[in-house]
Amino acid sequence: MSLPPNGERSAPETVTSEIVRWKQGAAPTREADHLAKEEPLEIRVRGQSVAITMRTPGHDEELAAGFLLTEGMIHKRADVTAINYCQQGEAANYENTLNVFLAPHVEVDLERLTRHVFASSSCGLCGKASIESVHQHFAPVESTVRVAPEVILQMPEQLRAAQETFAKTGGLHAAAIFDAQGKLLVLREDVGRHNAVDKVVGYCFLENVLPLEAHVLLVSGRASFEIMQKALAARIAIVCAVSAPSSLAVEFAQESGQTMIGFLRGQTMNIYAHAERVVGGVDTGVME
Repeated sequence: MSLPPNGERSAPETVTSEIVRWKQGAAPTREADHLAKEEPLEIRVRGQSVAITMRTPGHDEELAAGFLLTEGMIHKRADVTAINYCQQGEAANYENTLNVFLAPHVEVDLERLTRHVFASSSCGLCGKASIESVHQHFAPVESTVRVAPEVILQMPEQLRAAQETFAKTGGLHAAAIFDAQGKLLVLREDVGRHNAVDKVVGYCFLENVLPLEAHVLLVSGRASFEIMQKALAARIAIVCAVSAPSSLAVEFAQESGQTMIGFLRGQTMNIYAHAERVVGGVDTGVME
């Protein structure tokens, strides 16, 4: 199943601030500078608050859907009947509060749901316990997809070229979904790297095109445990990062059947787990 091209994306909001620009050997100048907008978003389910996250406004419905999917609360498109900004009470006309309406058949445990329902680097659980807690909700992925190294190497340039707001502000993370032929299908920017992933996953959920076993997720920064968990929830088999992965992210990828690529820059990449989807027949017996 294919995705609509690039998710009909609109650039995130920015604000303008007056700054003094200083440069060695030149007189200071007063200029206007663009900043990435950051505001809180409260996500409510059946009227009850379940999360508050700092985010860049835009594509909030996707953010909410992606967050609930990757937290294991919803599983298929029919689970959600509507996502609306709150129109009643103290939140009326306040576009930083979203209410997610679930179908009657969906059972929810709101006491369990938190922003860090699965272990993060600061939660105090050991790596093995963290991975097992995720696998209780999302089994390891099985995918026969193969993507040529040359195709993967071209993805960061496509990502950067499509980051309209980053070009203005220099202050946003990005996440993107590509198909196995290297076509950019959807990209989202946000001040939070996890939010950007939630938005692309949420877009795919709302378009009813999950699972994404034949697709690639690329993130503009580093790859953490939480990003790998979110990718697994969407059944993404290949996750790439421009920067480094954490040790727990690599361990998670190895046990979850995911290909993990880090330091994807220029003409090189480091493949930390399940290299067979990218490089066939690689000799893993001897390291130089």
